[in-house]
Amino acid sequence: MKQSNRITELIESGEILISHHARVRMFERNISTDKLISIILSGEIIEEYPDDEPCPSVLIMGFIDAVAYHTVIALCRDHIRVITVYIPEEDKWIEYRRRRNEP
Repeated sequence: MKQSNRITELIESGEILISHHARVRMFERNISTDKLISIILSGEIIEEYPDDEPCPSVLIMGFIDAVAYHTVIALCRDHIRVITVYIPEEDKWIEYRRRRNEP
């Protein structure tokens, strides 16, 4: 199953956990849970971290009101765990999709 389909299924079934760290970052950036879910569902997976523990994770880039956001989510067997959400720094990303330090 494609990762984006699995993410959608888990969110639609309510199997999403938001870490304390992510909640703090959401509060700092005035991001509601609904907006966070919108970023995840409509966003683009731009990096994959298959070796992350305890679950593989992905970096998703999405927009809220024309502002780019990145969120890292872990794809566990029976749920999604939101690790963090942040505004990518322009000096570190090319079009918010590719790290500037990449060849």
